[in-house]
Amino acid sequence: MQKKLSLLYLISFAVLAISCAFVAARAQNPPPAAGKISAQEFKNIQVLKDVPADQIIPAMQFISASLGVECEYCHVEHAFDKDDKKPKKIARSMMEMMITINNENFEGHREVTCYSCHRGALHPVSVPIISAEEKMPEMMPGKEAEKPSFPKPEALLDKYLAAVGGADALNKITSRVQKGTIAAFGGQQPFDVYSKSPFLRLSTVHRKDMDSVTAYDGKNGWMSVPGRVRPMNAQESEGARMDADLALPAHLASMFTELETKESETIDGHATWQVIGSREGRPPVRLFLDQQSGLLLRLVRYTDSPLGLNPLQIDFADYRDSSGVRIPFRWTQSRPGNHFAVQIESAQTNTPIEDSKFAAPSQPTTPPPAPK
Repeated sequence: MQKKLSLLYLISFAVLAISCAFVAARAQNPPPAAGKISAQEFKNIQVLKDVPADQIIPAMQFISASLGVECEYCHVEHAFDKDDKKPKKIARSMMEMMITINNENFEGHREVTCYSCHRGALHPVSVPIISAEEKMPEMMPGKEAEKPSFPKPEALLDKYLAAVGGADALNKITSRVQKGTIAAFGGQQPFDVYSKSPFLRLSTVHRKDMDSVTAYDGKNGWMSVPGRVRPMNAQESEGARMDADLALPAHLASMFTELETKESETIDGHATWQVIGSREGRPPVRLFLDQQSGLLLRLVRYTDSPLGLNPLQIDFADYRDSSGVRIPFRWTQSRPGNHFAVQIESAQTNTPIEDSKFAAPSQPTTPPPAPK
């Protein structure tokens, strides 16, 4: 909690490799060692002492998103273990209050979180807001609402699979190289993605001063900028594996133990069906499928933290044929406070790629210079 919470730790997978490049110079400490609890890894931690050390950064990310603040609102810059700022002490009390409420009222289930009250604002709204428009009752008294009828989720996933070209076409793709640009931080950066079956992926943002990389080596995910390599935790790696799957449309139906169709929304003028995939002990995955074409327009997944779920939304567009498979040539990745857009210009399939390309580089023995 008190180590430097650079954006290198706050953003995970795919396009978020960009932000790693911008914070490499700020990182002062190596990532938490695997298997340690936070009390063993961080100085002066007083709440969440028994949670795994690699869960502290996601917890801080959740607070940042819930209150709409940056790290330095609570922490002293370059000295995160200090208690000089009053908001840091208040944050500890608020976390303890949240834990107590859930333990005493919800059998320990995390029903109340920071976001329950703050809703992205520093100060919670305590007075009801008067709406400018009168809300009419949705149904007449005495009449029961009719339960809407939705398509079966399995049928929707089958339609998605057929829309991209079918399982046979997907299985013929052994590799893909995509090149384009990414819009982030006020400018366009060259961007490329190398993918290889099964479950290998490496994306690179080419900045003028450095390259930032996000990758999945078939078993684990990792991110790097010059002088710094960070392994992903288990949840980040699971998301990275999903993004690395060249035949994902064919695997979705078997990926979850339970599938459900829910009410959905209109995305860029397209009516969608929402399919929610659930697995025991893991956050759900929400899929938004075009009612007409069947194509996937949006995917929302979550990483868990001791304080709440951190959402990641990926919007897909500009589907084009690539060697018999329809793939999105544009996607946008959004997190609370972060937004990146990728536009692919070219895609080549079944080109030879060595497995070594996806392996994480050795961690440098010399630490990066301290920020000035």
